[in-house]
Amino acid sequence: MGSAFTQSAVRQPSNACRSTVDRATLSFLDFRLKTAKEKPFNSIELMKHILVSLLSFVALATTATHAANSSRPNIVFIFADDWGWGDLSCHGHPWLKTPNLDRLASEGTDFQQFNVLNPVCSPSRTAVMTGHYPARYSVHQHFAAPEQNHARGMPDWLDPKAPTLPRFLKQAGYRTAHFGKWHLTNRNTQGAPKPAAYGYDEASVFNGGAEWPSADLHATAANTVAFIKASHGNPFFINAWLHESHTPHVPTAESMERWNHLDAQKQVYAAVITDGDNAVGKILDALKTAGVSDNTIVMFSSDNGPESTAAKAGPKKRDLDANVTGYDTYYSSGETGGLRGRKRSVFEGGVRVPFIVRWPSHTPPGVKNNTTAFTAVDLLPTLCAAAGVTLPAEYRGDGENLLAAFEGKPVPRSRPIFWDWQGKSAEPDWWPRLAVREGDWKLAMTADGARVELHRLTEDRAEAKDVAKEHPDIVARLKKLALAWKATLPAKPNPECLSTQPISVKPTKSETAPKDSAVTPKVRAKSFDRWDTNKDGILTLDEYKAAPRREVVQAAGLPQNASRRHARLGQTPAEPSTPPNDPVR
Repeated sequence: MGSAFTQSAVRQPSNACRSTVDRATLSFLDFRLKTAKEKPFNSIELMKHILVSLLSFVALATTATHAANSSRPNIVFIFADDWGWGDLSCHGHPWLKTPNLDRLASEGTDFQQFNVLNPVCSPSRTAVMTGHYPARYSVHQHFAAPEQNHARGMPDWLDPKAPTLPRFLKQAGYRTAHFGKWHLTNRNTQGAPKPAAYGYDEASVFNGGAEWPSADLHATAANTVAFIKASHGNPFFINAWLHESHTPHVPTAESMERWNHLDAQKQVYAAVITDGDNAVGKILDALKTAGVSDNTIVMFSSDNGPESTAAKAGPKKRDLDANVTGYDTYYSSGETGGLRGRKRSVFEGGVRVPFIVRWPSHTPPGVKNNTTAFTAVDLLPTLCAAAGVTLPAEYRGDGENLLAAFEGKPVPRSRPIFWDWQGKSAEPDWWPRLAVREGDWKLAMTADGARVELHRLTEDRAEAKDVAKEHPDIVARLKKLALAWKATLPAKPNPECLSTQPISVKPTKSETAPKDSAVTPKVRAKSFDRWDTNKDGILTLDEYKAAPRREVVQAAGLPQNASRRHARLGQTPAEPSTPPNDPVR
């Protein structure tokens, strides 16, 4: 199937298989003892009985192995890129259509309070892989070239000795695969460990190491489908990490044609969302065709909130890793669903993302779970529990086993949630460097705690009303928690995770968001007052959606031809320099 890396798995017999082997062995020994007492030794007769016993043993062992395998759920994790919480039609987007994700939500549970643990790619993915806060591995921003990683105190790749979800599942007999985006190293980094080092049997990826072959951006679903077909009843785990909706935007011709009635900016974004949704549909259809839908956990999520939108269109952007050219961040018009902040912000718009789980006969269908505070580090212990995998005694994860939440049961969280962000920007919502959530309370703060904001998320999901002054005791407690957690983090990266290639050039410029005219606190306050229709000091999702377009535009002081999107950003709409009439593949 064209995988870049393959590695055969050595499987140990399951407990069920071992018990069958033991029964067959005891049965044969019992027979041999009886025959020895009843009549003299007959070699021909003995060989007949040995042959019958061996054939019975093989049949029983095969049946037991099949039964054990079929009882363990397959797992497929579809992880999108820069896909905002509001970029689903089932989350209330006014014009985007995501029928396959809507189907997944109607057949499963939509967890409305799911958070990733960092507002950018690599650290967010590190948390998923390890069940640890990414800062424990000094991964606090995206993996870049070694020069830049060195300047930021980061390693050049995720430590291959770290405990990982695919490795735990592989050791339990699962076939494991990773298709699509990697970004647990960087394309400019030499000597990075390949996916097999983290527990994968097969992989075909982009955003990998310097020497790695790069997969096609649109091949993730096809590779996933092929792996499902080749599983033949064996339990499998697949990471299907999509490119959509990260730049460069490379929509298919079919999706561009579907949205040709929209303006250029909306057309491109709608097309890439459609491509991502279609990929989900292909995977769901493949599971059904293979007859394994009922025994497969399917999850959809995103690594962080939506990218910031550039004020005007620039030249098409080239992705050297995947060797494609596509549209830039002017066309990144993702939505947070009224949440504050975006990618690179630890406010909810940057770290609260979609999380939909379908597991027939386990997850209640069509349910929106608004109470469970689920995070990326919870996935490893939860999925291992679902697979019947006992974690090693020495594993000390940061997450919790929330399997009961998958099954629709209330699960009160026992541990606080922490965020560490070390990117730099003058953007208004990028200032927090630390954040902590305990129960309903979330504190955002600078690294030293000199500046703080406190929000009660169950009442203020938009984090629009700072109540720090009203609750100094809660601020003090959460600040102490955050600073104590920060003190446990390593000061330097593991030297074994640094490339040996020479660092002799000037560090490359850090990835930064487009230079937008960002919403000022004054503009946000005016907008909040207008949209808070019942004047209770709390902005609900329904109030945000119901805000008339004219009032939204006036609140931001923009021309009447401005869109709701531009009004929220506080920027004037710009026309693309070259309308995207000819889609780029």
